[in-house]
Amino acid sequence: NNVLQPVMKKSICFSFLLFSLLFFSCGENVEKSAGRFLTAAQAAFEVGRYDEAKAQIDSIKAVYPKAFEARKAGIALLRQVELAEAHRNYAYTDSLLTISRARVEEIVGGEDGKAQRFTFEKDPQYQDIGLYYSPLQQLARNAQRCCLRATVDEHGRMTLTSFWRGAKYIHHHAVKVSAGGTFAQTVTMDNTYESSDALAKTERNDFILGESDGGVIAWMALHAGEAVKVEYLGDTNWVTTLTAADTRAIADVYELAQALQAVHKLS
Repeated sequence: NNVLQPVMKKSICFSFLLFSLLFFSCGENVEKSAGRFLTAAQAAFEVGRYDEAKAQIDSIKAVYPKAFEARKAGIALLRQVELAEAHRNYAYTDSLLTISRARVEEIVGGEDGKAQRFTFEKDPQYQDIGLYYSPLQQLARNAQRCCLRATVDEHGRMTLTSFWRGAKYIHHHAVKVSAGGTFAQTVTMDNTYESSDALAKTERNDFILGESDGGVIAWMALHAGEAVKVEYLGDTNWVTTLTAADTRAIADVYELAQALQAVHKLS
């Protein structure tokens, strides 16, 4: 036994030395292999291919989880990629915002000899957000008739208001528009505003674009400049014709609403 002890000690030392060499060799090989992904990520980053750079960095952890140095370098590079991406997105958004604002100005008109397409109303004492509408649909000019009137606020929230006026209340809760075999109908509303004067009863309902208008506004835009049939749906249904001027006015407000929504989302 005494004779074997030195031999065993030498064998253990040799095994440990061999293991250490293999361990460090494997570690170097792992880092070297992982470095290929890091190099590819750096190259992609330098030419602005940020998604590709992030994918290469993710691959280091997935393929070589023990390549700690490469992973550490990848995290540092990822921060640079995300910062550059943020700068690019900000510049893109700022550019889109400029274009969208210019589009709003173009639609509103009223400059360089162009006709004023919209009236803007805002009472600073009572309103935080102003409203646009077509001059053709000014309330004072339409108080005594049944019609659909469009308005849009500065954030692009568009409202289609149904006005009904007659001898007796019909308690209308929805409207349906139709022409040429196609139609659209609003959702049913329970908040009809009713009033009366010495001459007649008046009802009104507000239908919001994308919420309660049921696609009526977009349908109206497709029939801009056409006279269309309008049905007031209530306890008693009532039918009338919406003029070509009204459908054109509603389509104009819809166009402005889309442009204002784009500005609001980008701001």
